Amino acid sequence: MALLSLLFVLVTAVLAIALAGYGFGRLADRGVRRSDPRSDLHSDRRSDLPTLLRGLGALSGAVAAALCAWGLLIVVGALMTAQDGGTDSAPPQSCRTAGWWERHQRGVEIVGYSVSYLPLGFVCETSDGGSYDNGDVPWYVNAGVAGFGLGGVACAIGSGYVSELRARRGAAGGLPPRAEGRS
Repeated sequence: MALLSLLFVLVTAVLAIALAGYGFGRLADRGVRRSDPRSDLHSDRRSDLPTLLRGLGALSGAVAAALCAWGLLIVVGALMTAQDGGTDSAPPQSCRTAGWWERHQRGVEIVGYSVSYLPLGFVCETSDGGSYDNGDVPWYVNAGVAGFGLGGVACAIGSGYVSELRARRGAAGGLPPRAEGRS
C-alpha cells in the first residue's frame, strides 16, 4: 500500500507541475501583444476573459494537486512508520495519539489501520468496531484540496460558458466568433 501511495504522490506532483505550466502559459498569453497593429485599436479586453479564467482555473488546480501530494506524502510517512516491525511495533506507532493510552486502559485495542484517500488521512481501527483518524494530515490540506479544486472547476466552467455565449452571439449576428469585438 505504501508503494501505491508513493505512485499517487508522483502522479499528483506531476499533475501540479503540468497545471502550473499551463496556467502560467495562459496568463502570459493574455499579456502578449498581437503583431497586427489594428488588433490593438479595435480589440475588446473582455475577449481575454476565457483565457484568464482558464489560467486561473489551472493555477487553482495546481495548488489543489500540490496540497494533495503533500497530504499523500504525510500518509506515506505514517504508513511506513506503521509497517516498521520490531520492538515496540504493536500497536503501530502511527496510531499512538493523545487518547490512545486511555482507550487501552478501558480494554480497547488497536487491531489495524487503513488509509483514507477522501478525505486524506491515516485511520486506526479499534477492537470495539470503531476507528479514528490519527491526525497526521493537517486540517488545511483537505480543506485546501476541496476549496482550490472547486475553484478550479468553477473557473473552467465559467470559461466555457463565456466562450459559448460569445460563439452564440457571433453566430446570431453573422460575425465569426473571434471577430465580434472588431468593426
